[in-house]
Amino acid sequence: MRVVVDLNRCQGYAQCAFLAPDVFAMHGEEALLYDARPDDTRRADVLRAVAACPVRAITVEGAGGRWTADRVGASDGA
Repeated sequence: MRVVVDLNRCQGYAQCAFLAPDVFAMHGEEALLYDARPDDTRRADVLRAVAACPVRAITVEGAGGRWTADRVGASDGA
């Protein structure tokens, strides 16, 4: 799995850091740090973070395809 964050779009709401703290972390008030290649065991948390991002700045690519906030959605049970 590969995580990509559009840092120009990210506004630092930190929803991702709350949902997947071992993958996403805030450095200061606005700078996001993230693991671009988290272990697949973190997939469910990362997909929750994708869905929760209010500005849709996170994309996940991997064996299952490409995941964006539009594709993950809140109703997929992830």
